Amino acid sequence: MQQPDNSTVLLVTRNGIGSTTDADLQHRLAKTYFGLLAEHDILPNAICFYTDGVRLVCEGSPVLDELRALEAKGVRLIICSTCLNAFGLKDSVAVGIVGGMPDIVDAQWRADKVITL
Repeated sequence: MQQPDNSTVLLVTRNGIGSTTDADLQHRLAKTYFGLLAEHDILPNAICFYTDGVRLVCEGSPVLDELRALEAKGVRLIICSTCLNAFGLKDSVAVGIVGGMPDIVDAQWRADKVITL
C-alpha cells in the first residue's frame, strides 16, 4: 500500500471543484480529481472538508467511492463537525473522521504544502 505524503494537505471548501454555478460540473470535476488522485502513487496526508465541502463526505455524494478509495490507502479525511451541525448533516457522514477546526489547523501546520480545491 502506498503511504501518504505527510507534506501535503488538501482543503475542500465547496460542494465540488470550481466556482461555476453548474453543480453537476463541479461534482464531475471532483469525481475525476479524486479518482485520479486515488490512482496516483503520491497521496496527500489529509483532505480537510469544511463549509460546503462537508457535503461531499455525506450520503448521496457523487464522490463517495473515490473518497473511500483514498481513505483505504491511508489518506485521512477530516470533516469539520461545526459545519456538519450547521447544515444538519451530522448523522449522514458516510466516509472520513468527524473532527473539528483544531484537527484541520493541526493538519495544515504539519504540512509543507496546503492546496485549496
